[in-house]
Amino acid sequence: MSSLSLKPLSFSTYNSLNPKRNLPPHCKSHYQTERGHQFDVGDTFFRRESATARDLGVLSAALYRNTAGSLRVLDAMCGCGIRSLRYLAEAEADFVVANDANVDYREVILGNLSSVSSSYRWEVNHLPATRLLAECYVRKDYFDLIDVDSFGSGSSYLRVALDAVKLGGLLYITSTDGLSSGGHRPQQSLAAYGAYVQPLPYCNEIGLRMLIGGAVREASVLGYHVVPLFSYYSYHGPVFRVLLQVKRGKSPSSRLSLVVNFFRGISLVLGDDALSSHDRYYSFISYCNQCGNSQAFSWNELGEISCPCNTNVSRSLMVSGPLWTGPLHNAHHLTEMMSLAEQWGWLGDGEGKNLEKLLKLMIDESDPKLPVGYLNADEIASRGKLDLPPLSTIMNSLHEEGYAVSRSHIASNAIKTDCPMVECVRIVKQLQQPAEVGSCH
Repeated sequence: MSSLSLKPLSFSTYNSLNPKRNLPPHCKSHYQTERGHQFDVGDTFFRRESATARDLGVLSAALYRNTAGSLRVLDAMCGCGIRSLRYLAEAEADFVVANDANVDYREVILGNLSSVSSSYRWEVNHLPATRLLAECYVRKDYFDLIDVDSFGSGSSYLRVALDAVKLGGLLYITSTDGLSSGGHRPQQSLAAYGAYVQPLPYCNEIGLRMLIGGAVREASVLGYHVVPLFSYYSYHGPVFRVLLQVKRGKSPSSRLSLVVNFFRGISLVLGDDALSSHDRYYSFISYCNQCGNSQAFSWNELGEISCPCNTNVSRSLMVSGPLWTGPLHNAHHLTEMMSLAEQWGWLGDGEGKNLEKLLKLMIDESDPKLPVGYLNADEIASRGKLDLPPLSTIMNSLHEEGYAVSRSHIASNAIKTDCPMVECVRIVKQLQQPAEVGSCH
């Protein structure tokens, strides 16, 4: 009986297994520059717009190395190798595995990594990501950071990536499934993430929560739990990226493991015992079409879902879930990222200004008082039948009324607040009353 080889699939091995395949031709060079690094993208798939997501990953990797003392990275779908290059050059990773299933990218990847580091600090593989991650788990070759920049839902990589990451390590995951997050394919989101998602006005935030929720569920199966350090949405794609820290042990309560067993076909009876923090954050979201209010409901509240406006549940309430309903970011981690970015000279004018603005918005969004979702300016104006003052004016008024409020990094024309939609409309109308009283009409 032949044994499974656990060695990386080399270029020569690949071609010996594929005798009808010609050696890859020399692809044309197309040079780009990112954070001072010149690299060749060749004919690979490359998005300049993803530079911010790479910035966030590198900053987090460097912080991890500063704390842990070492850093081993697996870049599961490296493309031209720019992420691997930056993990080596900027995060000072001790070792990086740059993997891409397309062997035609090999020359480009080798050339890019050779420009910043000796080959003893990296290796290039051409395996399907799931196979590589599974082999790492089999030979107990665990990594401090696993970056899976996948296309589509990305849910099929969650289990094997969790298997291959060190406990306490980081998992940087991706989804580009905007149709599911928008509620247009609820059966697909149910199959991929175990969440039935319906159309909601803050669908891009739902995309992040759907992705985190899927990881929470898979981690619980393995006896782990995950903590979101940051969640980033970018409109190109769209792209949803989440950095999770993987920790030992399930949630203190057994509720989440029961939920997981429910999805695996085991009957479940929910009790009334207190929920742990992670169980409480793996729950359901409702949106009322009648008044615009959103709420989160735990599993043992499913039979009590209603809206303060007392509308008929079956006609007005849209319920999605289970999803992650907890914080999208860790404020302490983001503050450290901001400090490191400043040390590196990444903040200031140009692209640095955009990164600084993003990190500040994420820190503001980390307020634990802020609930799921956001209020879109257009919806506020439509429901109130009024012209809106600047969002900064609305935010100041909400603060004065005692509500928590921040801008959203996901939608530039929206605010996150614990103020219900109806109350927000009332406050905005009050802002316009003085002008109306002084009007000559």
